[in-house]
Amino acid sequence: QVQFVESGGGLVQPGGSLRLSCAASGVIFSIATMGWYRQAPGKQRELVAVITHTGNTNYADSMKGRFTISKDNAKKTMYLQMNSLKPEDTAVYYCNFHPVVPGAYWGQGTQVTVAS
Repeated sequence: QVQFVESGGGLVQPGGSLRLSCAASGVIFSIATMGWYRQAPGKQRELVAVITHTGNTNYADSMKGRFTISKDNAKKTMYLQMNSLKPEDTAVYYCNFHPVVPGAYWGQGTQVTVAS
């Protein structure tokens, strides 16, 4: 069965950096298009970044130039390097396939808090 385990979140000051990891199981990772998503309190979950099975990437406008998505097919792990973090980046971050089908499984996510 599909399982995603997100990690690497924490409390960081504005301007700081974090690297999130997503360990996948039950997935043919090398042919999957994957995405990082986030959900801030009181808001809907939104797409942060996408990486295709060939390594092409795409980012939400507010993340361009600050976030970098990558993956290691051998380790079945996806990463999100986040630099120049802002308070508005505070959210729970999740990984999943892209696009996500209704009713899809979601992991527990990892909390990112940007505050001084």
